[in-house]
Amino acid sequence: MTVPPLFTETVELPAAPPFDLGPALRFMCGFAPTAGEQAVDGGTLTKALRAAGRTVAARVVQAGDGVRATLHAAEPLTEDVVSATADRIAFHLSLGDDLTGFYAIGREDPAFAPVLDRLYGYHQVKFPTPLENLVWAILSQRAPRAAAARGKHALRDAFGDRITVDGAEYAAFPDVDQLVTLSAGRIAELVGNERKGRYLHGALHAWHGTDEDFLRTGPYGEVKEFLLSLPGVGAWSANFILIRGLGRMEETPLEKALRGAASRAYGRPLSDADLQRIAEGYGPWQGYWAHYLRAAA
Repeated sequence: MTVPPLFTETVELPAAPPFDLGPALRFMCGFAPTAGEQAVDGGTLTKALRAAGRTVAARVVQAGDGVRATLHAAEPLTEDVVSATADRIAFHLSLGDDLTGFYAIGREDPAFAPVLDRLYGYHQVKFPTPLENLVWAILSQRAPRAAAARGKHALRDAFGDRITVDGAEYAAFPDVDQLVTLSAGRIAELVGNERKGRYLHGALHAWHGTDEDFLRTGPYGEVKEFLLSLPGVGAWSANFILIRGLGRMEETPLEKALRGAASRAYGRPLSDADLQRIAEGYGPWQGYWAHYLRAAA
């Protein structure tokens, strides 16, 4: 069967310097929640996304201080789809994060400076959408990673948002308009857990009624309060979504993985009090400090 040609469009997306796509691609290769959901070939990332109600495959490479994204779709790429896809890519790769203040503090921290050198130019890779982070946070609670991945992929496959580029097929995670069409029972069937089905159903409908711009840029306390109001979302999940889904770096959750990574970097066992004291020295960048430590580890 002949596959119809795809429509393509290329966009240039600037990044706040310093920026290096290489560390981001290396991070993606080891990030379990999205394993196998994109292709990394040398310095090229290819991934399918939902944007403005459409499925688009983006092929992203470094271009100067930013990236060049070639978009592929089965239908003409209208201006709103291109704009929404560009925004999604830029947010996913945190292209707009100005790290100069963070780097200035880190250079004055002798134990942390080698971590900066190793990851220089790395802007945090967030979940492709904060919605996907929400779903993963609920599915992964007290569950093996493989079980959470099966549930996530079952939700994805329920909608069949797939696109083939150069002979390889890519699947996009559904958007909230799609997910809210599923009943609680159907979600439970797909994810294999009745309780998490109820949690997801309630959380998705609440998410559908809010504005992502508010979640990205609204007052930190209000956004955190909204997340904590969602079924199945506790303090750990809320902080997880704030940092890894929304790029809100104002707080650092103290947990075992961070304690281990920081203890290795600082060359001694660190208590929670030690972590809190060091993190506070990074001010609004403390989330980046913690993420760099985990990424380097």
